[in-house]
Amino acid sequence: MKIITWNINGIRAVHKKGFFEYIEREQPDVICVQETKADIEQIHHDFRSPPGYEAFYHSCSVKKGYSGVATFTKIKPEATFKNIGIERFDGEGRIIATDFGEFILINVYFPNGGMGEVRLQYKLDFYDAFFTFCEDLRKKGRKLIICGDYNTAHHTIDIARPKENIMTSGFMVIERVKLDWLQEMKYVDTFRMFNQEGGNYTWWSVQQQARPRNVGWRIDYHWVTEDLVSKVESCIHHTNQEGSDHCPVVLQIAM
Repeated sequence: MKIITWNINGIRAVHKKGFFEYIEREQPDVICVQETKADIEQIHHDFRSPPGYEAFYHSCSVKKGYSGVATFTKIKPEATFKNIGIERFDGEGRIIATDFGEFILINVYFPNGGMGEVRLQYKLDFYDAFFTFCEDLRKKGRKLIICGDYNTAHHTIDIARPKENIMTSGFMVIERVKLDWLQEMKYVDTFRMFNQEGGNYTWWSVQQQARPRNVGWRIDYHWVTEDLVSKVESCIHHTNQEGSDHCPVVLQIAM
């Protein structure tokens, strides 16, 4: 099973940059996208779903053109859900979970904490609420794949300039400890199962023309519960794929 996660930075914009062509070439079973920045009614009918895929959208209801996630799947899920039960978070359209029976795939777009103290605290609170939600699913015996834009680089190896960004949201200690907690709770960062080298990033600042120089951050992930680790076959970055300031991250898992 091939699962792709990609922050597309605007679904209407990425359609003009070869989005469907990328999906046609890669043929993922599921592709999870973040930061759609649109209600489904704002997307032309021909572009709401790639041919052969069923589409599930969760758009932001509190602010137009903001946040939003979508999951496109060839495999019909047994169930889907979009909320963690806290209106403060659910209104921003940040998750879609698709239940495939053997596991639940959660497509998540974590908040950006770089817009001041209020939003930083919102981000930290979202981490806590979302991971509690995930742990409740695990207590019911469910296996999880959690993919998306986490908006945090975990370790110094995951960012090109760690010293310069230690007080920048996305690499602050109070954010990174949330991913430490994930590890402590036996979730596994699948990319690091196969690649322990630096210089592997998934986001680059457009304003700083950082991508050609590979001055980036690794903030997009596929994390899995430890009971799925033996099924993981590969996890790679498609750094040459353009269309967004992020690149796709591709998980191959035996199912």
